[in-house]
Amino acid sequence: MQEFLDGLTALVGWGNSLTWGGIGGIWWLGILIAALLPAGLYFTWRTGFVQFRGFGQMLRVMGHSFRKEHDDSVSSFQAFATSAAARVGTGNIAGVAVAITAGGPGAVFWMWVVAMLGMATSLIENILAQTFKEQGEVAGTFRGGPAYYIDKGLGKRWKWLSVVFSIFLVICFGFFFNAVQSNAMAEAIHAAWGVNPLLMGVLVSVLAALIVFGGIKSIGRFAGIVVPVMALCYLAIALFVILTNIPRIPEVFALIFSNAFGVQEAGAGAFGAVVANGIKRGLFSNEAGMGSSPNVGAAADVKHPVVQGYVQMASVFLDTMLICSATASIILLSNVELSGVVEGVTLTQSALASEIGSWGNSFIAIALIFFAFTSIIANYYYAETNIFYLWHTRTSIFCYRVLYIGFILFGAWVAWSGREDNFHLLWNLADMSMGFMASANLLAILLLSGVAIRVFADYEKQLKQGIKEPVFDARQHYIPGIEPDVWGGGPHIPGEHAGERHGKPGK
Repeated sequence: MQEFLDGLTALVGWGNSLTWGGIGGIWWLGILIAALLPAGLYFTWRTGFVQFRGFGQMLRVMGHSFRKEHDDSVSSFQAFATSAAARVGTGNIAGVAVAITAGGPGAVFWMWVVAMLGMATSLIENILAQTFKEQGEVAGTFRGGPAYYIDKGLGKRWKWLSVVFSIFLVICFGFFFNAVQSNAMAEAIHAAWGVNPLLMGVLVSVLAALIVFGGIKSIGRFAGIVVPVMALCYLAIALFVILTNIPRIPEVFALIFSNAFGVQEAGAGAFGAVVANGIKRGLFSNEAGMGSSPNVGAAADVKHPVVQGYVQMASVFLDTMLICSATASIILLSNVELSGVVEGVTLTQSALASEIGSWGNSFIAIALIFFAFTSIIANYYYAETNIFYLWHTRTSIFCYRVLYIGFILFGAWVAWSGREDNFHLLWNLADMSMGFMASANLLAILLLSGVAIRVFADYEKQLKQGIKEPVFDARQHYIPGIEPDVWGGGPHIPGEHAGERHGKPGK
């Protein structure tokens, strides 16, 4: 067994080096470290710095997101809440603690950078998800996501990329991410109340099964109630900690910025650890560019694809700029030693307990129950959408559900084992699957960025014309692959040009 684990650890280490940097000992030589931030800068430039100039429009769109276009459909807000449920999870509590422990306080700065650039990336990928979505198997529902926009937007010769993406998403969200969520939940509850982690794993498995078997509308309704409440409560506690430590705020910001650029570090290796951990944990938390949120973003029934792009931008802002920053404030304002001996969710628990008393342990445990549990059920939908794309059979869905429950139990087992090497292996498995999945999606949205920018320009043009709620009519655009029943009759493309255009969007 130990030989198997050692071999698995070596394989996972190689996979993480390829995606997250470290090939040949060079910290930035990896697909995502080298490409994620430049891609975010590119999308920021192409959209005219939309995350800054469009912030007010984003808030206005959120104000109308509760309305449904049809009675049986999923509202824009329900799609937002479901994606936020997946984003706002272990990464916001345990993930921030892991980033600070492994990379130092400066990792928080790079989490902020990933989030701000990621808002533009999230806008692009969700515009594409909406543009290329298709009717669901139930009336009034839609399905879509990277597998769909790669297949429809890039054409047959890119089919392999959509398959690769779907496989990695199922592995990442269906299995490893859920194991990380259940692990953090089991650890927090054991630390607060001494409950056996395995017992917690069984309970979570049963409750998750009851909700996810109800489908996307059931998940959307649950997330729409729970996510806003849990986020507000957590932010309120963090605000209390900040207000009681106001004189120390400049000191904390100075610590974050000095550490972020290696002022307090020695050598490129230490600086690389700060950047890599900030980017890694930032992506794990807000998922911008990973290709996860488009799976649920496509389910929303909206008048224009850009509407859901703005809504998913808001989800990134909520996740990292507010909730992750709240966790970082709790940890860095406390007197807890950042030695690496205490890490993960227990570090956040210890930090909060030092500020508000022993009941801080219980509060974090309760918050994590909601954070992690909503992530687990939203993750289920992400993976199911891609199982549906790959196989579309009842047998495949049944097998997936069995494995889904199994990995929830596996995460609880890791907490029960109490072994630090098992804990690190679990997080590394999540990082590796996330890295390959995000790499495939990043390539796709760069290739399809011309389509997304064209659809975005259509929305902006209508706003400038005084239209408060723009409507997308696909017949006015040459975009192959759009479903005719979804966007006003589909594209009107002359026959002699269709072949030339197919697979070459944005040219």
